[in-house]
Amino acid sequence: MVQPFSPPIAFVVYLVLAAVLLMVAGAVAARGAASDLKNSMYGSGEAARAGQAAPGYRPFFLTAFFFAMLHLGALIVGSGGLTIVTGVYIAGLILSLVALALG
Repeated sequence: MVQPFSPPIAFVVYLVLAAVLLMVAGAVAARGAASDLKNSMYGSGEAARAGQAAPGYRPFFLTAFFFAMLHLGALIVGSGGLTIVTGVYIAGLILSLVALALG
């Protein structure tokens, strides 16, 4: 038997509510006039420099992977008991996080 607040039903209810909110907000929102300033880049009030390049996504992915490992490790350790296997898992997690941080 499906309960009234089970996750699939709640997901569908929230999806419908979000769609209704999106339609209402689109109908109520003010329409702006087209302008060249709306399509230009904004660099905190000054023109963007043409010579600088973006640093890339590598630092972001390293940080994201670090926190993903940290949070999933905490979830796994928190859902288990205090055993030898948990201690070995924590040691491996610490070792992998240090290796990831050092490069």
